[in-house]
Amino acid sequence: MTNASLWMKSEGPETDIVLSSRVRLARNLTDLPFPAQLGDRDGERLTARLKEAFDSLGAAWQLTYRPLSEISPIERQVLVEKHVVSPALIQEPVRFQGLVADPGESISIMVNEEDHLRTQIFLAGLQLTQAWHMANRLDDDLERSLNFAYDSEMGYLTACPTNVGTGLRASVMVHLPALVLTRQVQQLFHALAQIGVVVRGLYGEGTEVVGNLFQVSNQVSLGLTEEEFVHNLTVVAQEIVGRERHARQLLTQSHRLEVADRVGRAWGILTHARIISSDEALKLLSEVKLGQDLQFVKIPGHTTFSELALMTRPGYLMDRAGRELQSMERDELRATILREKLLATREDKEER
Repeated sequence: MTNASLWMKSEGPETDIVLSSRVRLARNLTDLPFPAQLGDRDGERLTARLKEAFDSLGAAWQLTYRPLSEISPIERQVLVEKHVVSPALIQEPVRFQGLVADPGESISIMVNEEDHLRTQIFLAGLQLTQAWHMANRLDDDLERSLNFAYDSEMGYLTACPTNVGTGLRASVMVHLPALVLTRQVQQLFHALAQIGVVVRGLYGEGTEVVGNLFQVSNQVSLGLTEEEFVHNLTVVAQEIVGRERHARQLLTQSHRLEVADRVGRAWGILTHARIISSDEALKLLSEVKLGQDLQFVKIPGHTTFSELALMTRPGYLMDRAGRELQSMERDELRATILREKLLATREDKEER
């Protein structure tokens, strides 16, 4: 059975609102076609070069390469649910796609998604600068044995024009229930769009928003240095955190009873339901997390909101069961897992 990634089990700065920080670098080898045009011969050359480069890193990075063709469809889905790979990577897997990761999946490198390499660093909480430093060191180590496509004026060359330049995409995953409840979130996102910051759903571009979870990232990667992009998004994330905290304060001052009631109802359903859908579970877990953050209910121990959210996803449930599951079977298993996890760790802190 799959384990949660390290960032899901960890805590970091502002971790009650910023669940994770991610820095991604897009890179292509200089003398090979982009993945969309990669033929068999060039694909074999690419794979051989990449394996040699990863082997040259040695034990310092503890990276393991796996061809996507050797990863089962269920495990691929779990990897998406853990944000280790993008949905695009697993849509039509081909011979030359793969995944490189360390044991805790703080590092993941997608091979032949849209670019030859997409290196990702994940850390818990608001740690964009630390994630960038880690990504930069790994990128430098890889560049000692790989020649990346680079133009002196344009920067790193990528399949998508929005990634040309630094090839960097920094993002934070944020939980914003209070801004949603107070109906301030759309105004905030509109303001962010004006400064080149994009907001997406749970699994990135083209995915829906569930459980008040949003991915916030830079829209382009050209015109500033990597450090400037990371600094600017860190400032944006700090502003988002400040606004969410203010909204939570307003809720506890003016709508305390209503919020406590929402939390109590969510807790009651999660701890008593016998069937529950994926989206409903994540929505209710979001309510309970808000109650936990506002000290209406306490969930001690090592089970975090991110871990519980992962346990509600279809791929995780099928991986746990060891087989494909029908929708109703997943709904029943999901409800069972949530009851067991929440009731086993429950320490009520009832509002007086």
